[in-house]
Amino acid sequence: MNRNLYQAGLLVRFFDRSIYPALVIVLFANVVTARSSFPKPTVETNKVLPLAYPYGNHSQDIGVKGSVSDAKGDPLTGVSVVIKGTTTGTITDANGNYTLNVPDGNVTLVFSFIGFTAREIPLNNQSILNVVLSDDAKALEEVVVTGYSSQRKKDITGSVAIVKVSDLQSLPASTAENQLQGRAAGVTVISNNQPGSVSTVRIRGFASFTGNDPLYIVDGVPTGSLLGINPSDVESMQVLKDAASASIYGARASNGVIVVTTKKGKTGSAKVAYDVSYGIQDPGKGWTNMLNPQEYADLTWLALKNSGQPQQSVQYGKGATPVLPDYLLAGTASGLKEGDPATNPALYNLSYANLADANYAPYLIVKANKQGTNWWKEVTRKAPITNHNLTVSGGAPDKSRYLFSLNYFNQDGIVIENFYKRYSARINTEFTLKKNIRIGQNLQVYTSQANTAANNTEASELALARYILPIVPLYTIREGDFAGTKGNGLGTADNPVAVRERTKNNRANTFGIFGNMYLEVDFLKHFTARSSFGGSYGTNDYTNYPTIEYEGAENNRNPTLAVGFFKNRSWTWTNQLTYKNTFGDHSLQVLAGTEAVDDAGNRIEGSRSNYFLYTNLNAITLSSGTSNQLVSGFPNTPASLFSLFGKVDYEFKNKYIASVIVRRDGSSRFGVDNRYAVFPAGSLGWRISEEAFLKNVTWLTDLKLRGSYGLMGNQRIDPANQYTQFSTSKGAASYDIGGTSTTPQSGYYLSFIGNSAGKWETNVSTNVGFDATFFGGKTDISFDWYQKKTNNLLYTVEQLATAGGIAAQNPPFFNVGSMKNTGIDLAISQRANLRKVKLDATLTLTTYKNEITKIADGISYFDYNSPLNEQNRIGGVFTRNAVGHPINAYFGYDVIGLFQSADDVAKSPTQQSAAPGRFKYRDANGDGKIDTDDRVFFGNPNPKFTYGLNLNLSYKGFDLAGFFYGVQGRDAINYARFTTDFYSQGVTNKSKEALYNSWRPDNLGAKVPIQETVGNFSTNAIPNSYYKEDASYLRLKNLSLGYTLPTHLLNTIGVDRLRVYIQATNLFTITRYTGLEPEIISTDDRAAGIDANAYPAVKQYLVGASINF
Repeated sequence: MNRNLYQAGLLVRFFDRSIYPALVIVLFANVVTARSSFPKPTVETNKVLPLAYPYGNHSQDIGVKGSVSDAKGDPLTGVSVVIKGTTTGTITDANGNYTLNVPDGNVTLVFSFIGFTAREIPLNNQSILNVVLSDDAKALEEVVVTGYSSQRKKDITGSVAIVKVSDLQSLPASTAENQLQGRAAGVTVISNNQPGSVSTVRIRGFASFTGNDPLYIVDGVPTGSLLGINPSDVESMQVLKDAASASIYGARASNGVIVVTTKKGKTGSAKVAYDVSYGIQDPGKGWTNMLNPQEYADLTWLALKNSGQPQQSVQYGKGATPVLPDYLLAGTASGLKEGDPATNPALYNLSYANLADANYAPYLIVKANKQGTNWWKEVTRKAPITNHNLTVSGGAPDKSRYLFSLNYFNQDGIVIENFYKRYSARINTEFTLKKNIRIGQNLQVYTSQANTAANNTEASELALARYILPIVPLYTIREGDFAGTKGNGLGTADNPVAVRERTKNNRANTFGIFGNMYLEVDFLKHFTARSSFGGSYGTNDYTNYPTIEYEGAENNRNPTLAVGFFKNRSWTWTNQLTYKNTFGDHSLQVLAGTEAVDDAGNRIEGSRSNYFLYTNLNAITLSSGTSNQLVSGFPNTPASLFSLFGKVDYEFKNKYIASVIVRRDGSSRFGVDNRYAVFPAGSLGWRISEEAFLKNVTWLTDLKLRGSYGLMGNQRIDPANQYTQFSTSKGAASYDIGGTSTTPQSGYYLSFIGNSAGKWETNVSTNVGFDATFFGGKTDISFDWYQKKTNNLLYTVEQLATAGGIAAQNPPFFNVGSMKNTGIDLAISQRANLRKVKLDATLTLTTYKNEITKIADGISYFDYNSPLNEQNRIGGVFTRNAVGHPINAYFGYDVIGLFQSADDVAKSPTQQSAAPGRFKYRDANGDGKIDTDDRVFFGNPNPKFTYGLNLNLSYKGFDLAGFFYGVQGRDAINYARFTTDFYSQGVTNKSKEALYNSWRPDNLGAKVPIQETVGNFSTNAIPNSYYKEDASYLRLKNLSLGYTLPTHLLNTIGVDRLRVYIQATNLFTITRYTGLEPEIISTDDRAAGIDANAYPAVKQYLVGASINF
């Protein structure tokens, strides 16, 4: 282990210079070291690659062959055939046949295959041995890792979702979080879709207003996400959903726990696995309902007519019909015709070297693109995605085992210049020092680099591609010089291709080390002591280069260089003692332990403006600019956690099960009076299928009823929340002590009033469910009903103005609120043999209903402005968080139609700015007038249910897999329609609906309001239900077809297994949502599901291969 740590240190030192050679060197060195610890294997080059072969001289080897089938006579592919007491063996091919050399005719062969009873058969000098395996439900009983221990799944009385990792890894993605969608009941995942992004994961709804991410435990060490974990390294994943399973993690478990175990080596000779895939991502056609240049001009004339204004424009002339210009811009003139002297190409002048001069005015000439620029096509591309994964594993029996892996993942985004690239290496080893003493370590090192594109903002490149007018060309009359909106009447949207070109050198770099070391000692027959010390160290840095603009209506002529560096580290030390014994009808396991966690970090950021030259990036540094030099830096407030925990699992007669958990946490995030809390939980299980009255029910293999109750906690609060803080700033606090009138001195001001009485949020969890297995293990059903209540919910209570303006605007968190979630989780698995076709299907269903039950005394709701800042754009916010309603409910005026005539207006309740063609709002309180009291809740983004269906079919060497994922009953705010459906909302491109399906006196059945030049209360000046859409969808997430070559063809070249495949993802989506993507990422649970052109999930087409030798 010390050698491995030393080599990891070398790896860190050389990372910046040459990442991949360093990883290869470490891999090679560890393989050589590990392989030298056990005898060299003998390879049967014409048959199989055996593991360790203990018999010495093989010159008298005997050839054995045969077939393996099930009870119906169908061949079984992939059955393990091993000589008992050795690791020498092979697997059956697509026809169920095998061939194996054995040292003599008296050995015993072991035949094993998941879902079937293993058989040990003496060879008795036979050269042909055909075997039939029978179904066995017990073979399907998994031993899973839960909280600090492992249990048989049949003995678990809490709610635990076991993720089938092979299905998880079938989806190409940069993180296992993205792959988790639809794979586990009770888990809701919203994908970001951008390369290298982290998805939003929620387990059984929401436990708080903020900080609802689950706790991730990787090899016993907590982490904030799985971003740096190579998905191919994951061996198992469990989701702990209720208190009986998760409260062992106490203060961090209120949002659920995802436990990940990485792969370990198996004893035997070195095995190599190499997986490779390459694919193309298709951006699709983008928006197909946007106007072309002539249509936009026609809409302009329509809006002017409806508003009673003259039909004239700088660009389109005047008269009954708009006429497209030949030139949008020439110098300072706009809307010119061919032959105008101002369009003389000789006048064109653009010098990049002079752009830094504020007095320099380039002379641009921009021709109109009358056919229309396809901005979606210009800013997107067919983007490659590739993945290489190499794993070497093995070990010496009763001495050691090891696993080394290297991974290279590279995904370009569909937006030009957008990419994510990651290199990672893993070293997992374990050594048996004595029969009862084991030491080991798990270590991962990774580095990544990315250029990110904005996502779900009005300024994102995809949004700009929708908003910029199609008459604007990509370039001026000089190819390579960007055109834009500098001419009159062209709006202010930036050229999205220019934005990407200018930011292509921006970088976000990440480096991380994550892992642990452990020691295990077995003693006194039934006791095991374990000590594990692990943690993480990571750095992040970014560089955003300044880019000077010239082509737009609002050019940035003094851009800023921005750089930043972040460092964080954490460690976790866990010590535990386990007692496990079975005596008579009683089975007992007792766990007791302590854990200490410590987190710290710091950051520094700087910026500088006004550079002499912007074309040489090497000359752009923080020291070379001449103005606006800003530097900030501060340490993150350190946080520590100390815990005592214990668990008792008891089982009587294999049918009555009980489990009790208690954890006591002490956290530095809270004041001294509330620093400690206790989180108990208990569960009961009854394996009713073991009762005598069900013994003769042949179709029932296993049925377990279970229930649990307990407490979990949440400590996700800024550690500084407890402290009153003062800051210094000349702008906020200064005084001219010297009386110079020119040089004030900085003072201190009250910036934050701390809450030293803050304490834990407490989550009360109730769960009732059952696990059932039918027909000898062919069908599994797991069902849960749950209720999760959060008390002492943290909320920022508004402060009195006497606290000072800055402190009052930055209130601390207080324990004042509460909320609850109820729902069901359902998972159904079905295995079947359809003649020669094998079927393995899994269905998951997740529901949750969230309700806020209290916010604070005297406060029944709070409105929340989303990260899109719609309050500044539309005059209000879409989301209200209110008692009796779910978190993030949509609130505003309910549109019941359009006013059809002046008579309709007169007969309706009085409404500000009411007129024919404008929105008619519902008079919710029936008082005959429309005002703020008529606003109602009209939807929310929390789905009624989500579901996933995974299908695996195999026939001989072929395998076919499909995965469907769906969301039902989710609402979304299509905020992009605020811009595209209303001519009054700026000079941007509009939807065809605005032109062809907007209200006119001759189009009374329209769905879109009348097009006017100015918005108002009765159109788009306030939040209303017009923007709400049904964002339910069904998507074919994955479809793959593979073929595994017969082993007899591979053995001659020393290959154990070779599978090739083709694959497609996101092949189709069925939805009524009119936006680009119904799955809308958000950074804040208080205002989610608001779409300003989210980064879409796109089709991917891949080919790949997996080879083992």
